[in-house]
Amino acid sequence: MPKTTIRATLVAAVTASALCAAGFAPAAAEAPGSIISVERKPAGWHGTARGSVVEYWMTDSAGVARPASGAMFLPAGDAPATGWPILAYDHGTSGSGPGCGGQADPELAALPQHRAAEDALIKRFVDQGYAVVAPDYLGLGRFETGPHPYLEVRSEATATIDLVRAARAAAPELSRTWSVLGVSQGGHAALSTAHVQQSYAPELDFRGTVAVDAASDVEKVLPFIGPELPEIPVLAAATSFVVSILAGLRATHPEAEVDSYLTPLGKSLVDAAGDRCLDAIIASTKGLTARDLLARPLTGLRDVLAAYMTLPTSGYDAPILLTMNVTDTIVPSPLHAALVAQFAANGVDQQVVPGTGTHGSVSAEQRAGMDAFLARVNAAPPQR
Repeated sequence: MPKTTIRATLVAAVTASALCAAGFAPAAAEAPGSIISVERKPAGWHGTARGSVVEYWMTDSAGVARPASGAMFLPAGDAPATGWPILAYDHGTSGSGPGCGGQADPELAALPQHRAAEDALIKRFVDQGYAVVAPDYLGLGRFETGPHPYLEVRSEATATIDLVRAARAAAPELSRTWSVLGVSQGGHAALSTAHVQQSYAPELDFRGTVAVDAASDVEKVLPFIGPELPEIPVLAAATSFVVSILAGLRATHPEAEVDSYLTPLGKSLVDAAGDRCLDAIIASTKGLTARDLLARPLTGLRDVLAAYMTLPTSGYDAPILLTMNVTDTIVPSPLHAALVAQFAANGVDQQVVPGTGTHGSVSAEQRAGMDAFLARVNAAPPQR
């Protein structure tokens, strides 16, 4: 049986049993952040001692209640009187289908080397006394809710914030105080979260954002992609990301008529992406370029892409730390530089720690910068 079929079957079985046990149906409209179920996991899960799966209700970009899943990790020992401060961890690109998020069910996700690095980062902050919560994101967890809306600003943010709410309901020892950290797509999600948290969750005490090699300004590049684009190796390598974006955009914005931009092969790849994790999407697009995928340029999608995935560059009310690798080839350095420049022009409270590693990697200097930043923004005691 193919790996994708096994994954879908397991996700469906876990979803059905969990919802039945909790007395919920997937179509039920529940308050954002309310709990569907909490499953304690044995020591060693994700490399930590006190982990749990949390299934909860979130809102999608249209404001509709949707079921989602994620993980929660608690520090050892008793919580301080003010409660554990929370750090939300937003993961990087992992695919478009159920089970691909890797948080609630790490054994179902692809790219184990990436999960190992994520687990090590999560454990680092748990050991520092943070309760860490990690969403799968909409469509990437235990629920079949359609293709993951990859790089959609709104649903990345609500998946994160509503998990913070659910975790606090599940573990009363958690405080109202929280920060967010994300890598790659997760950096995009963390910044999206930071921008909307004040209006979406004013009851919480938000302190700051760490974004590692955040995806940004991609929507400004995509409209220039079309069948006449020269075959440039770095762009050919990005075909899997274009497929993932178009699968999410098509699912959330049917009025955009995404299929009208695709070749028959491109449509079949976008159709299949909704059930696949990143490794399978990469394999399916290997050796292909925009000429194989697109029947016409994406120029006509400029406005809808901007609404779907543009990171705001003003309106943040808490400090931001950006760690950026200038040698990054996935999110090239000009895009990183553009984000920094836009933040600076708009007076955003930002700090930048550069590096020379591969995409998503964190050097010793950058780790020290992250530790110092989080210690600074959390210097005032947590709030219950």
